[in-house]
Amino acid sequence: CRLGTTRGTRYKTSNMSPSIKKILISDNVAPECKEILEKAGIVVEMKTDMTKEELCQKIKGCDGLIVRSATKVTADVIEASDCLKIVGRAGTGVDNVDIPAATKKNVVVMNTPGGNTLSAAEHTCFLIGSLARQIPQAHQSMREGRWDRKKFMGNELYGKTLGIIGLGRIGKEVALRMQAFGMTTIGFDPIIDAKTASEFNVEWMELEQLWPKCDYITVHVPLIPQTQNMLCDETFAKCKEGLRVVNVARGGIYEEAAILRALESGKCGGAALDVWEKEPTTNTALVQHPNVIAIPHLGANTREGQRRCAIEIAEQIVDWVNGKGLVGAVNARDLKL
Repeated sequence: CRLGTTRGTRYKTSNMSPSIKKILISDNVAPECKEILEKAGIVVEMKTDMTKEELCQKIKGCDGLIVRSATKVTADVIEASDCLKIVGRAGTGVDNVDIPAATKKNVVVMNTPGGNTLSAAEHTCFLIGSLARQIPQAHQSMREGRWDRKKFMGNELYGKTLGIIGLGRIGKEVALRMQAFGMTTIGFDPIIDAKTASEFNVEWMELEQLWPKCDYITVHVPLIPQTQNMLCDETFAKCKEGLRVVNVARGGIYEEAAILRALESGKCGGAALDVWEKEPTTNTALVQHPNVIAIPHLGANTREGQRRCAIEIAEQIVDWVNGKGLVGAVNARDLKL
């Protein structure tokens, strides 16, 4: 059964708490994570920058694995483990973890969806402002010895319409911040309803209504079949001329080839992309386009956000070990716990 918590759904498990004696941390996380786990009597080993083969060896004898986004927890890694019970993702996205393979071995996959909320929301807002005023391009021009005041004519955000696709934690925080600039906020979410959206001054509407109204669009949804290539040639055709787009969620939600075509035609007036279909990206045409702000996946990269995620993943694991239920388990419904 499920019990509501402020951090996420808390799942009751069997009366027997899991035995978590040793955890491997394979990515750089804040030191508080290790401290909390060791205080609970768990042995922690840290080893980063491992090859897949090294990880497959190192995972043996470990009850838990904690990662960020660098480590790829593939089916081979999970199969190589001999006593793995939990994979903890210190962050939101779990696309670097083979969830079906973990579920098949009855391994919990846990994340910390709230830890990076403010970092990602602030990053989104900065990128919207940077698109409006071409700040990175003007900065680069100055570094190259030019004084191009006339070239960089910007736009006010006041009175513009921001479309927010995904009205969860991050989408809500983006809306509240951009409303302070006088932007009209509209949005779509398949779970958040119109009444809930109205509580933070977002007008909920279907995507077909949203596309033609927006001056800016930002997405805050996972990359799943329903969201892949959500912004493509077909949807660009429904949008205003000069639309500006931001993606701090996941690469692949926007079709990169379609963005480039829209930029070349003028349909898209600018794109700020923090995430890419392939990372590190090799799409030099998009990265080097003068109306693109290209970022190497920095949405969650703040000291505060990383510290928050590190603490939360450790506390969630310790709570589970201590019989307080299971929080943040993305595959809990399919496990025998």
